[in-house]
Formats: sequence, C-alpha cells, structure tokens
Amino acid sequence: MHKILTLLIAAFAVLGASAHTLDEVTTTQQGVKETDDNLIRAALKGWHVRLRAGFNIGGASPLPLPREIRSIEGYKPGLNIALGADAHKRFGSSPWGISVGVRFESKGMDTDARVKNYHMEAVNADGSGKVVGAWTGYVKTKLDNRYVTIPLLATYSFNDRWSVAAGPYFSILTSGSFTGEAYDGYIRDQDPTGEKAEVSRATYDFSDDLRNFHWGIQAGGEFLAYKHLAVTAYLQWGLNGIFPSDFNSVTFALYPIYGTLGFAYVF
Repeated sequence: MHKILTLLIAAFAVLGASAHTLDEVTTTQQGVKETDDNLIRAALKGWHVRLRAGFNIGGASPLPLPREIRSIEGYKPGLNIALGADAHKRFGSSPWGISVGVRFESKGMDTDARVKNYHMEAVNADGSGKVVGAWTGYVKTKLDNRYVTIPLLATYSFNDRWSVAAGPYFSILTSGSFTGEAYDGYIRDQDPTGEKAEVSRATYDFSDDLRNFHWGIQAGGEFLAYKHLAVTAYLQWGLNGIFPSDFNSVTFALYPIYGTLGFAYVF
C-alpha cells in the first residue's frame, strides 16, 4: 500500500510539472504570435491582406447578339476557379480606400447555337478540306482560357462589414483554347448568295489566334460575415474581345463577361 501511494504521489508530481511546462510553452507561443502580428501590422502600415477563392460564371459573348445567331440551344459555364490575394488600405478615417491584388483564374464555357448565314471557316469532317462561307445549321463552341489578372480598385466602406469596390483589371492569357464544330446544316460558298453545299460536320480550332492581353472593368461588393471570413460577389466586364481586331474568322467581337461568387480570408 505504501508503494502504491508513493507511485501515485510521484505521478501527480510529474503531471503537475508537465502542466506547468505546457502553460509556459503556451504563454511563450502566444507572445511570439502577438509579436509576429505586431510586426506584420507595422510592416503593412494600414494595409489589410485577403486571400480569395471563387467561381467564375459567364462566357464570351458578342454585344449585341448578332442576327446570324437565331437561338441559344445550350450553355454550360464549366468549372472556372479563381484564386488570389489582395491588399486593401483605407485613407485614414475616410470610407474610401484602394485595393491591389493578383489572381489566377479560368474563364470558359460550352455553347450550342442555331445560326443562319453565320460566317464559318472550318475543316470538313469527310476529309474534303477547308470550307469557308455562310453557314446555316448548328454550332458548338468550347472555350477554356486561363489568366493571371491584376485588379486595381477603388473601395468604399459603409461600415465594418459592408463595402463595395470598382475599377479596371488587366489580364494576361497563360493558356487557352477555342474549338468547336458545325453540324446538321449547309454552307454557301463565301457569302449567303454562293453555291450551296451540304455539310454533316466540320470542325474548327482558333486557339492559336486568341488575344494575349485583356482589360476591363470589375465591380462588386463584400460582406464580412465573421471576424476573418468575408463573402464576395463581383462582375468582370471585358472591354476588348478574346480575339485581335484583325482576326476575320469570327466576324464579331466576343467580350468576356463573368460574374464571380466566392469568399475571402481576412488577416
């Protein structure tokens, strides 16, 4: 019995010493964390950093919709992810501020449209070569582009939770593809008055012709739901088309227009 009591006393002594050591370690870690936070705040001098993630929903569209496109038969937005970070700073006690960031994002879509006298340059699936002219039938298009984007935004904070932002963005294309097929229709040689030829299926690939630099306007808002978590929504409206102005295989500009829903971690 005496040995058992001795062992119990020794065990409690060890546990007490361990707990005391853990308290010291925790206190030290908290002190280090507070010191690191203070150093970060001092280095940023009023700038607040956010890590962002979201999904882009939209597509590349002509404005207005040309009369050659008679109806949209199908649309899929694809899995368009946007990941990035930005730094935000308010001008003293003013509600106005500025935000600068960078994000890596994808912008894509799948569409199916019924068209009439739609200018088409494609390769006939029967092996007879390239066909050029006015296409009447159906057109499927698949767009899959990836960008590095830099938004430069003015911000306005209504209070500690609600804020809005707007300004230009600039994008560099890192990789992209624009492919599709024409099917169930016919083509008239060169223009709508040319010789008619039945075509069951023809494919096209304009990936190498995509524009490398884009710019546009971004506008949206943010709600700080918790201390470090914000919900975000914004619209990106491209002001130049996805193809250069001298590209003639598509006879109208296709502007990238995307809405983004996501969240941000606020440091």
